[in-house]
Amino acid sequence: MKLIKLIILSIVCVAVGNAQQTPADTQSKSIAIMGGTAHIGNGTVIQNSLITFENGILQNVTDYNGTEDISKMKVIDAKGQHIYPGFIVPNSTLGLIEIDAVRASDDESELGTWNPHIRSLIAYNAESRVVESMRPNGVLLAQITPRGGRISGTSSIVQLDAWNWEDAAIKTDDGIHLNWPNTFSRGRWWLGEDPGLKNNPNYNNQTSEIEAYFNNAKANSNSTKAKLNLPLDAMRGLFSASKTLFIHVNDKKGIVDAVEFSKSQGLTKTVIVGGYEAYKIADYLKQNDIAVMLQRVHSRPNSDDHDYDLPYKMARLLVEAGVTVGLETSGDMERMNSRNLPFYAGTTAAYGLSKEEALQLITLNTAKILGIDSNYGSLEIGKSATLFISSGDALDIRTNNLTNAFIDGRKISLETHQTELWKRYSKKYENN
Repeated sequence: MKLIKLIILSIVCVAVGNAQQTPADTQSKSIAIMGGTAHIGNGTVIQNSLITFENGILQNVTDYNGTEDISKMKVIDAKGQHIYPGFIVPNSTLGLIEIDAVRASDDESELGTWNPHIRSLIAYNAESRVVESMRPNGVLLAQITPRGGRISGTSSIVQLDAWNWEDAAIKTDDGIHLNWPNTFSRGRWWLGEDPGLKNNPNYNNQTSEIEAYFNNAKANSNSTKAKLNLPLDAMRGLFSASKTLFIHVNDKKGIVDAVEFSKSQGLTKTVIVGGYEAYKIADYLKQNDIAVMLQRVHSRPNSDDHDYDLPYKMARLLVEAGVTVGLETSGDMERMNSRNLPFYAGTTAAYGLSKEEALQLITLNTAKILGIDSNYGSLEIGKSATLFISSGDALDIRTNNLTNAFIDGRKISLETHQTELWKRYSKKYENN
C-alpha cells in the first residue's frame, strides 16, 4: 500500500513539475509604467512615457512629465526600456499539437473535406508547454486555426495565460478557413510524368464544388424551416458578417478567383492567408479592401527566377500599395516558429519598412484583420492592458529581453520549461 502511494505521489510530482506556469491573478492594484519608450502600435512612439492601467484597462498613455500623481499605484520604472502591445500570431496551431509523434496529442485536423463546424477552440490545450514558450518573446495572443480538408473549420482567438480554453478565449468562432484549390499541379514523376508545373486539370471542378457548397449554405442560412445541419449552420456567420472568410491561397490567379468568388457570394469580410503572389495584384486587393495575412517571412523564393529576397520584401510591396498586412507563421514546425513572429517583423524592417510599420504587422494590423482592434493591438486608453516591457528592441532577436508582461492587466510569468533548462545548464561549467 505504501509503495502504491509512493508511486502515485511520484506521478503527481512529475505532473506538477511538467505543468504550465500557474495563470496570473486578476489585477488588484493600479499599475504605472514610467519612463519607458512606448511603441503604441499605430506608428506613434512616446520617448518618455507614462502608462497606467486599472482592472486590466489602460487609463493613461501619455508623455511623462513628473507631475502625475502615481503615489497610490504600483510603479514600474522602465527607463531605458521599451514598451509594446502584446504581439498577435494568427493562423496558428498552438495548443492543438503537443508532440507530433504522439497521435493522441494531435488535434489540428479532422477527417473529411467540408468541416466548417469543427471548432478548434474546444481542442485548444491552454496548458501546453509550447504555448507558454511564446510569452518570453512577447507573443501574448493567438488565432487558433484548424488544418486539413477543403474547409478546415472555425478558428477562435485566445490569450496565452489561462487554465483552460474557456478562460483563454477572447473571441470565439471568429472565422472559417477555406483552402482554395491550386491552379497548378506538378506531374507525378513516379508515373513517368514530367515533374514540372502544369495547369491543374481539376481546378474548375474543384472551384465549382466550393461554389455549390456555399450556395447550399446560403440557402440554409436564408431558410427559416431548414433542418439541423451542423456544417451548414456553422456557415451562417459568413453571410451575416459575424464571421470572416479566411481563404488560404498563394498564386495570383487563385487569389483573384477567390476574391471574385467571395464577392459573388455577397461576403463582406474576406482575408487572404499566405498570399505569396499577392504583391503582383496589390492594387486590386486595395481596391477590393482585402487584407493579407502574409506567409512566413523566413522562407525561400518559390521559383528560381524570383528575387532571392522576395519573401523578405513582400510586406513592404503590399504596405506601399495600401494593403492591410499581418504576418503569419504557418509551415514546417509552425507552432515552434510562432515564437519567432517578432523577428519576422524585424526582417521586414530590414527590407524596407520602418520599425513602427513592421511592428504594426504583428499588433494593430493583425488585430484589425481579426476584428479585435477595439480591445487589443495598440496601447490606447480604454483598451486591454495586454503589453510587455523589453530591455531592448523587441523586433531584434539579439536584444529582445522581456522584463515584465501583462495580459488584461495580469502580470504573467515569463518562466517556461526552456528558461528553466537554460538557467540550470548555464551554471553547469561556471566553477570549472
